[in-house]
This record gives sequence, C-alpha cells and structure tokens, in this order.
Amino acid sequence: MRALFIGSDPSLFTPESPARLRMQEYAAAIGTLFIISPAPRDADAMYARGVQEGNLTIISVKGGKLLALFWLMRCAKRCIREQGIEIVSAQDPFEHGYVALRAVRGTETKLHIQVHTDFASPWFTRSAVMRAAKVPMPLLNAVRLRIADAVIPRADGIRAVSERIQSSLVARYGDTLPPVSVIPIATSPTLPQALPLPPHTFAFALMTVGRLEPEKRIEDIIDAIARIHRTYPSVGLFVVGEGRSRAALERRARALGLTDHVVFLGWRTDALALMRSAQAYIQASAYEGYGRTLLEAALVRLPIITTDVGIVGEVFTGYEDVLVAPPGDPAALAVHIQSLVEDVQARSMLAMHAEQKVQAHLASVLDQPARIANELQETMNRA
Repeated sequence: MRALFIGSDPSLFTPESPARLRMQEYAAAIGTLFIISPAPRDADAMYARGVQEGNLTIISVKGGKLLALFWLMRCAKRCIREQGIEIVSAQDPFEHGYVALRAVRGTETKLHIQVHTDFASPWFTRSAVMRAAKVPMPLLNAVRLRIADAVIPRADGIRAVSERIQSSLVARYGDTLPPVSVIPIATSPTLPQALPLPPHTFAFALMTVGRLEPEKRIEDIIDAIARIHRTYPSVGLFVVGEGRSRAALERRARALGLTDHVVFLGWRTDALALMRSAQAYIQASAYEGYGRTLLEAALVRLPIITTDVGIVGEVFTGYEDVLVAPPGDPAALAVHIQSLVEDVQARSMLAMHAEQKVQAHLASVLDQPARIANELQETMNRA
C-alpha cells in the first residue's frame, strides 16, 4: 500500500524524535509512506529539505500558515500523481482535511480523515458559562467547524481516537457519516524516575499539564483554588505548558491573590517525571479528544480530578477511578480538591483503581502501527 499523510508536526524533522520513530513504525506496517508537513523555521538545513529513510519519505513545505496550506495542496497533488498514492490521510478534518479533499479530487485516491479533537462538542465554540469566567474561544473554531462539515461526509473512512468522538460524529452527521474506527493515541507505559518539584511551600501540590489555550480552561482551576484558599492555604498548583493564555492566567492568579500559590513552569520535557512528585493531577478542559495526560497521571499513581471529557467514561469511571466535574464549574472542582486534601484513603483508592484501568486499556490497544495500516487498507477495500 502506498499512503500519504498530510499534517503539521515540526518534530518529524528532528532525528530520533518520538514522532519520527512512530512514523518509521507506521511506514513498516503500511508498506510505503509519504508525509507532507511544514518544517520548523529553525530546522537543521539538511532536514528542512526533507527526509528519506527506507520506505518513509518526509517532504517539507515552507511559508506562513496560509501559504503553507497552498504548498501542502500543491505538493500533495504532485505526490499523488507521481508516486501512485492509493490513500491520503489528513491529521484533522479542518485545514489539512480540506487540503487532502482538494488533492484527491479527480483521482482514484481514497480520502481518510483522522479526528483527534471533539469538535462536535458544543464547547468547541462556546465562550460563556453561568458558573465560571468567560473564556472566549477562537473565532477560527467556528470556521473549522464549517470546514469539517464539508470534509467529513466526503471521506471514505474516519479514524477517531475515542468513543466519545465517534458518538459525537454520529450525532452530528447521521447517515452521511462514513465508517468510523476508534484507534486510541499511543501511550508509552515506560515511566521516568521522579524529579522533585521546584522549591515551594505547598503541603498539597496539584499539577496540570498542557497547552495554555482557552479550551483548557485553566482559569477554572485557579478559581477553584481561590475558593478554598482561606480554609486550605497550603494547597498550590503547578502549571506545565505554554500558550496564548499564559499572560491572562498569570494576571488572574495575581488578581485573586494567588501569585505564590500558582506556579507557571513553562513547557517541560520532564513533565511526567515532575508529575510523580505531586499529590494530585487536575484537568479542567472544556473538551478533549482523548486525554493522554490523564493516562500518564494514572500510570504514576496520582489521584485525578477532571472534567467530563475525552476518555472519561470510556477508560475511567467517575467516582471509582477519577473525580469528575462538568466543564466550566470551578465550584465542583473546589469540592473535589477539598475531598482529596481531607481523605488520604480516597486518594490512594482512586489512584490504584485508575492505574488498573489504564494498564488494562493499554494492553487492549497494542500494536498501533498495524491497526492504522489495517484501517487504511479496510478504507480502500470499502471504497
């Protein structure tokens, strides 16, 4: 099988990166794999021109966001024509899905779409909620929703990373939805040695990890800590990640008098090692496609507080494995934080149950490259 992936993962151009190693495994399972992706501006000159390793070829394009999409489309059309591509898989149903749709038009090449984001969730475009701070969602999300509505029904096959996404797609598209397979995101069970957290005075340290973007609603975690601060002044939060919302989040922490209780660590490659030194993990996302950090938190035996998103309900059972709150409800998050602070036994039981669920889940989704290759082949056979 000769397949083409269209996406934008700059780490593909870094030798020995997890993404590069993963694509090498995919190429071995698929047969021949081409990938088109924008190269990072600071990429080594040799790798910025592209990569050829056995049956894996990575083709780079340059330019800003809009110009890069033009070159992605042009390069994809040429690759389909010159390399005899049988199936094109886009990493999302938005910009890359549109590029893939245009590239296969007028050819016999099949279209496969990967869905990693629960864009059919009402929270994808929702900015305000009665119980919490207003967090404006990017206008681009509304545009992306329209693009997905044009791309999804025209695909020959869909890969969703969770059952939640599969269900939301069925609810949105009904009979126009192509066949959907659920193939989770690969997660390594290998754990690093614990690293101590930066110096702090917290008796109970919470941690959250992820991009500092509106959909993560980290404002709600900060508000939850503010609600219990008088009663539990020794509770603190470490925030690992970078993004457009960082400055606003820092201002919010200052405004609530929590400058010394909310510590921003920036992006860290050793986040999982740091996580092992925290007392609990907390996530307040408005929506998630999967939620790999929840799996990682469970693997390091941390009790978890999370909103009802991603793999909650699929891998984790609320109040058996994790404490669950609705999105946009800092009061509920505060109650759960208080519960974990006060109940050592609950922390231990939740962490133990969550780890067992994750170990069973990972055992059931082994050999992801082979599953991806089979999904592409089945899409071609159905079409």
